[in-house]
Amino acid sequence: MSYASRFALFILTVLSVWTLFHIYLFSRAFSIPAVDSTIPPLYRWLLFSLLWLSYPLGRVLARVAGGPVATGVEFFGAVWMGVLFLGCSLLLIADLATGFGRLFPSLTVPARAGTLSLAGLLSVVAALLALRGPRIVNYEVQLPGLPPEHDGFTAAQISDLHLGTLLGEKWLARRVAEVAALSPDVVFVTGDLIDSETGPVEPLVPVLRRLQAPKGVYGVTGNHEYYAGLSGSLALYEAAGIRALRDESLEILPGLHLAGVDDLTARRQLGLDGMPVRKALGAIPSGAACILLSHSPLAVKEAAKLGAGLMLSGHTHGGQLWPFNHLAAIAYPHQAGRYEIGPMSLIVTRGTGTWGPPMRLFLPSEIVLLTLRAPVKTR
Repeated sequence: MSYASRFALFILTVLSVWTLFHIYLFSRAFSIPAVDSTIPPLYRWLLFSLLWLSYPLGRVLARVAGGPVATGVEFFGAVWMGVLFLGCSLLLIADLATGFGRLFPSLTVPARAGTLSLAGLLSVVAALLALRGPRIVNYEVQLPGLPPEHDGFTAAQISDLHLGTLLGEKWLARRVAEVAALSPDVVFVTGDLIDSETGPVEPLVPVLRRLQAPKGVYGVTGNHEYYAGLSGSLALYEAAGIRALRDESLEILPGLHLAGVDDLTARRQLGLDGMPVRKALGAIPSGAACILLSHSPLAVKEAAKLGAGLMLSGHTHGGQLWPFNHLAAIAYPHQAGRYEIGPMSLIVTRGTGTWGPPMRLFLPSEIVLLTLRAPVKTR
């Protein structure tokens, strides 16, 4: 299947799910007599159409026109996306509890009214939690093969910033300052630095260039770099002073190797392969200390088998909005936190920014600070 066909199928699937979510929420909302008697049928269709159009229209306006009006429409649509998801999730729970109105018919209307009210409240909470910004998460990792002289080496990891029309200069400047305050020896950017287009991010390059560390700033592409255009995204990485690792490795300190792969999710979606993990780790000496950067937490067993001692990923956002984390775990079982895959440690960050809804519900964003430890010698 060609790239154009795959992309068209992806868009069709997304719009179909988007439509079904709206139909489900509206059908349940207007089964509540108080709501049904308030809004006449014509206005219901107008409201349905406006809400359905909000996010797609905002994205189109942001791409072709830009400006405050486009940003406003896109922001409204993104917020509505979060409200819609929470509303549908809670309504489904209420429907399951009442047997879709058949087991406990007298409780159906109160349950649906209550869950819609709760969805509104949780949407406000999620928006406020997102405004708090990322928390700092600390990990100590004993890295196999790390020379003793590098014990205590620190690295900051940021991921999934999704810079663009909704997350811009002021937000980015705060994140850069937070990373600088950690004084890491090296900085890793594990993909999705760009949201959907490079154009809105290009003016942010001077801010990104302030992201510095004594041993450099390294990154890998995420799936959104592919969506935004890989060549343009890589040019932006270079302009920002981020050394992109593309199925390759290098030695950042004597005895400490760093490898990186282009995003595995995008490659799967586009039908690309090329054995990226094997290619990235193939030149590293056996037993040497190695960190692998991979935007998506996939091929983890392969990475461990091929000698990576630590793998750093993002992509999942930890689910971002409860209860979406339970759905995301189906495709990405290593969703957030630390995992031990044989001799390899895997750390999956929830990401530093947000995608879609500017919301975080019980799943805060993160900046990761890693402290590497040399293996303890046994006599």
